[in-house]
Amino acid sequence: MTAVPSTPAPPSPPVDRDYPLDRVPVAERKGVASVAVVIAGFGFFTPTMVTGGQVAVGFTFAQFLGLALVAALVLACYIATMGVASARTGLTTVLLARLVLGKLGGKWASVLLGGTQVGWYGITIGVLATLLGGAFGWDTTWPIVVVGGIAMAVTAYHGFKGIELLSWLSVPLMTALCVWISFSAVNEAGGWAGLFDHVGTGGTSIGVALTLMIGTFISGGTQIGNWTRFASGGRLAFVVTACTILVVQAAMFFFGGIGAVGYGEPDFANVLLLMGSVGIAVLLIISNLWTTNDNAAYAFGVAGAELTGKPDKRPFVVGGVIIGIIMAITGIADALTAFLTVLGVLIPPLGGVIIGTFVFVWKRKDPGTDLGSVPLVLWPGLLSYLGGTAVAIAGATFDVGIPAVQGIVVAMLLAPALRGLAGRGEHTQEGR
Repeated sequence: MTAVPSTPAPPSPPVDRDYPLDRVPVAERKGVASVAVVIAGFGFFTPTMVTGGQVAVGFTFAQFLGLALVAALVLACYIATMGVASARTGLTTVLLARLVLGKLGGKWASVLLGGTQVGWYGITIGVLATLLGGAFGWDTTWPIVVVGGIAMAVTAYHGFKGIELLSWLSVPLMTALCVWISFSAVNEAGGWAGLFDHVGTGGTSIGVALTLMIGTFISGGTQIGNWTRFASGGRLAFVVTACTILVVQAAMFFFGGIGAVGYGEPDFANVLLLMGSVGIAVLLIISNLWTTNDNAAYAFGVAGAELTGKPDKRPFVVGGVIIGIIMAITGIADALTAFLTVLGVLIPPLGGVIIGTFVFVWKRKDPGTDLGSVPLVLWPGLLSYLGGTAVAIAGATFDVGIPAVQGIVVAMLLAPALRGLAGRGEHTQEGR
């Protein structure tokens, strides 16, 4: 009697369709529009707008536009290069850090990136409660923190698809509102001629201005790989990310700048409240902060998955949101703002060492390394990161240059140099 060969069982679907611990398969990649709208929603960041307003006050409007363009170009180049590294490999930023720094380095990246995003999540829902409470005249705002904190996590819990859906709704709305208020701000300033007649208060150097504008978003931008890993091609991912970030960041600086010059208020939500448009202000506040916070929740979700080795980001989204809500209700989040800003100096060099390794060592390709077989420590990558971090800290301490950018450049250059030295040492040992 001939045995009938058994049919192999179909592979079981992944626990989490967002692949927090694996490369995103080619079949699961998204189209250009999907990736672009998610990146745009990610880039609509209120602090960027506020920073643009702070800088605009100190310079002539023409000078401000030049500074805004330079800052947006720097951010676009850096973030797009980080984006193409993830698009080519299909990996999140924290998994790229594991390949570059080793398993311990990957854990550090998860703690650093995930921990800062939990803190910013708490800060953002606290801001939401303050703004909405002020708009409606409510003295008790903790229910807004709870409801808002839970609601903003829903899209992140559902992964890329949930964030994409929210972005398709919020990005056009926020764009339309910002453009509308911009025209009002221009009229308030006395037209375009009035804007360009703005002299500025002075007292702020070009270096400080660029540091503020670049530093506001560069730490968050380091995590762009969480979304570009779903892009269908590396070259396409670079172009889409660079163009989207350039346009959105320049727009955020511009909107904040004309709001500050025209109304003396860089945050358009506050401008709307001053104009008495409470309902529209609430829409803008919720849309803007939601697209910021669901990205933060997604980031600490995938970081938690890498840290613990569990192939599901969703429990860590829930846990991080609970912590963020508690922080906002107790007021701890407000005290963390300065601390989290300081931690931002530690994040850009991580992007620098990833870029240096991807471009110069991996030759802009996926190295194909099995994620489970990565050594505990990869010394060239770790030392490159530490060198970039030391330079960034020194720059921040002594107010020299643009600390975040300097940290990126040093880490990026050290990565191939130290990898080359390590390889030469290995060959020497083999020759003996």
